[in-house]
Amino acid sequence: MTDQFLIERPHFDPATGQARFAYALDGLRFVETLDLPKGADIAAAASPNFSKLLDLTAIVLGVSYFKLKAPFEIAAPDIALNEAERAFAIDVYENGMGEFYARNNLLRFGKLTITAPHDTREHQPAITLPQRTLLPIGGGKDSLVSVDLLSHTGVPFTPFAVNPKGPILTSVATIGTPPIYATRTLDPEMIRLSQQPGFYNGHVPSTAMNSMIAALCAVLYGYNQIVLSNERSASEGNVEFDGRETNHQYSKSLGFELLIAAILSDATGGALKYFSLLRPYSEARIASLFTHETRFDRVFSSCNRNFRLTGNDGPLWCGECPKCHFVFLIFAPFMPKERLLAIFGKDLLDNPAHEASFRELAGLAGQKPWECVGEILEAAACLYTLTRHADWHQAAVVRAIKADLLAQYGEPKLQAAMAECLTDSHDHHIPPALAAKVAAYAV
Repeated sequence: MTDQFLIERPHFDPATGQARFAYALDGLRFVETLDLPKGADIAAAASPNFSKLLDLTAIVLGVSYFKLKAPFEIAAPDIALNEAERAFAIDVYENGMGEFYARNNLLRFGKLTITAPHDTREHQPAITLPQRTLLPIGGGKDSLVSVDLLSHTGVPFTPFAVNPKGPILTSVATIGTPPIYATRTLDPEMIRLSQQPGFYNGHVPSTAMNSMIAALCAVLYGYNQIVLSNERSASEGNVEFDGRETNHQYSKSLGFELLIAAILSDATGGALKYFSLLRPYSEARIASLFTHETRFDRVFSSCNRNFRLTGNDGPLWCGECPKCHFVFLIFAPFMPKERLLAIFGKDLLDNPAHEASFRELAGLAGQKPWECVGEILEAAACLYTLTRHADWHQAAVVRAIKADLLAQYGEPKLQAAMAECLTDSHDHHIPPALAAKVAAYAV
């Protein structure tokens, strides 16, 4: 067991727009770079607010290197942290890495320490940020529903992405608004070692990472709010491990949203807001909202094959993974069959080979997949709806699963679950005025 993961003080050059993050682990040193667009506000780049955010970004991005050995001690000798920031860092390295620990059978919850100088300031001085919105675009249905909601409620926004590729680029092109893109270049030695014996590999909280990079851009280029597109089902975990619920989507959860929102607010003296516009909605409700707009049908995708480091030369939807299956499933009750088949290129519910995957999604077998998919009961409710749907009740998977679905849940519970999926939650962090506008439109 290596003793310590070292996080060095990061450096940003406003002339080039490049930030450098250095780390050390078990005699190894890594440097990653982050290239931001030129034209940053020089005064903002020199502010204590940006310096604080850059330090916190170094800590969050560090999980990619920490996971090679996953030691118990994290050290940041040149990065001062107050108590809230220290708790935030531990949360990222514990709960944010929960899936990584579970799948590698590593007991780390409650055992990690972070050594760093103490910052006595709870808040940074207030800065002034223009009333503008930065909207991260992921290439899937969710952020495009946010595009529709913001557009129809009169809120201008700038698309944002880190290392955009595939569906992100085509979605932003279809949106038609000039974006802000950041380029994150991982140390190639880390990538090589992650495939070697004696080193660990696994899932990292990418939403937390991209959110910190978005915060840097918000201060440098003048945006007072970062609007995420995380739905309420992202708060549901996958399995119990080491005494805690582990969640593939932890950094998309409401709990983490509230935590990082407070950190970003404190770092900017209350100037920067961070919230998810889709938090009131289930995945099924988001799917129903997506059907209102057709212009993204040929450019969006939630399939992870599009976002591999090596790229993807295949179709937008592989049709074989749990994400493809789940998105197809939640669209089916709301979208005309011809339109859905045109998007995916084939009927994923009429292939008997997919039955096991849909059983896992609906909680009839195995566990909830380690993917960004919705709640188990939500998937079950959508499948139940399809058993009564003229277009889908004869599909091979629907017919095969129907009896077990009804036996496990019962019709009343499935009916109630579907109604609940289409009922908006009040448990969100959206500013009241915007929430009212969105609710009036999203009917």
